[in-house]
Amino acid sequence: MTLIYGHRGARGEAPENTLASFRQCLQQGVRRCELDLHLSRDGELVVIHDPTLKRTTGQRGRVAQWTAAELARLDARRAGPDWKQPCPVPRLAELFEQCDFEHWQLEVKSASRERAARTVQAIGTLARQYRLQERITVTSSSREVLRALNRLEPALSRGLVAEYAWLDPIRVARHYGCDYLVLNWTLCTPQRLASARQQGLQVSVWTVNEPALMRRLAGMGVDSLITDFPGLAAMTLGQ
Repeated sequence: MTLIYGHRGARGEAPENTLASFRQCLQQGVRRCELDLHLSRDGELVVIHDPTLKRTTGQRGRVAQWTAAELARLDARRAGPDWKQPCPVPRLAELFEQCDFEHWQLEVKSASRERAARTVQAIGTLARQYRLQERITVTSSSREVLRALNRLEPALSRGLVAEYAWLDPIRVARHYGCDYLVLNWTLCTPQRLASARQQGLQVSVWTVNEPALMRRLAGMGVDSLITDFPGLAAMTLGQ
């Protein structure tokens, strides 16, 4: 069975990477999610996709220039869809406390060696605090992040995010000891899927929003798909 992950919660139905979005995902009966992480100025893990605030909050500046408490006073509804209540930028700890997901894909964007190390260590600390080590996979396209995971948190599951085919993503994933290969769906061919399976990788594809595409990829045998519309995906795949 192809598993369903809500992309940034339920991005097509509520403001992305907000508590409202993750609650919407759970209300649709989907208990797996994908989200994006950055470190705040005071070293807390906050859930936001971009390194800057403009697109989702309308504020200038970088996430790293604001404390977690300051970010929690912002309203992250700007990128849509329409939502009546304000939606702060959440801490990852808040989601761990309030959202009972079966599995989390935590994507860390590109980072310097020092920042990658700090981010990975913060994830490991929170995972142990909330006893979620077995329910987390840390994903990234950044070699620095994958190296930091190997070096500092080797017990955490990890995955390579691959958007382009200019390097062999399966070979790179195996080089860094990944469990997951998170592919842009356009890179997912039957041959690549079979090869990944032979290497012991779980294949997760993104972002899959059309019912016909959901059925095609599920029929191909992908392990999971990441979608902005988790409710639609559950209905389409009969889950």
